Amino acid sequence: MRKILFLLVNLLLSVNLFAQQSVSQEVPMADQMRADGKIWVVVAVISVIFIGIIAFLVNIDRKVSKLEKQLKK
Repeated sequence: MRKILFLLVNLLLSVNLFAQQSVSQEVPMADQMRADGKIWVVVAVISVIFIGIIAFLVNIDRKVSKLEKQLKK
């Protein structure tokens, strides 16, 4: 059990280190998109996709709940 916990902690710490490395490097494409104002288009598209996925999951949850109620009767 301790070995698994130790492994998970090390994996989480290494992921954090990789994330910090990529932030320190400059990305010219992102800088250009921020300068042009197109970054908001990207944010809007990602938001619409995320909202669509959430709505889809809520819809499926309602359908499954309805089927579960029918099976219990």
